[in-house]
Amino acid sequence: MKVQLERTFAMPAAADVVWRMLQDVEAVASCMPGAKITERVDERHFKGTVSVRVGPATMAFRGDIEVKDLDVAARSLHLLGKGTDSTGTSGASMDLVASVQSSDTGSNLVGKSEVAMSGKAAAFGGRVMNSVADQVLKQFAANFAARVAAVAAAPTESPAPHQAPNRPAAAAPSGSLNGLALLWAIIKDWLRSLFGKKAT
Repeated sequence: MKVQLERTFAMPAAADVVWRMLQDVEAVASCMPGAKITERVDERHFKGTVSVRVGPATMAFRGDIEVKDLDVAARSLHLLGKGTDSTGTSGASMDLVASVQSSDTGSNLVGKSEVAMSGKAAAFGGRVMNSVADQVLKQFAANFAARVAAVAAAPTESPAPHQAPNRPAAAAPSGSLNGLALLWAIIKDWLRSLFGKKAT
């Protein structure tokens, strides 16, 4: 089963600042709920984990991330990721292209992704997976924007080419992704689609 998404998020800093931040794969991963880089193999290859918590149960995925392309002129980053859960019954892969565009208020982070699920993880169906993926992206964008704002506000030294500026002391949370919180967010989105107003 495949899910395709394209989203745009406003960022609270100039495009050059956001682009330097986007090139730091470890920092980007720490903004994704439940994600963690565990090993840097080389400049373009990483190993990591993603933990998803649903009530008392936790599902852990281990996998690899590859930086396929980094276009400085276009401020574009192409990532490939794949992994399996600890039981070997579910698998997932992600093809992501993220780019930074200038805007009147600062900049925008634009992401296009294709996520493929197999095994038990594919049993949820496309509609649910789309909603879950959308909520994850919203949480990621909020965490990433907070990091960008902290970097933009703090004094920084001139970074070396292709390196992100110094990371803020307060890291974005990277604990397990709370499945129950995501479920409630999905229900609220569904209610809004039915009644045309925000659920409380």
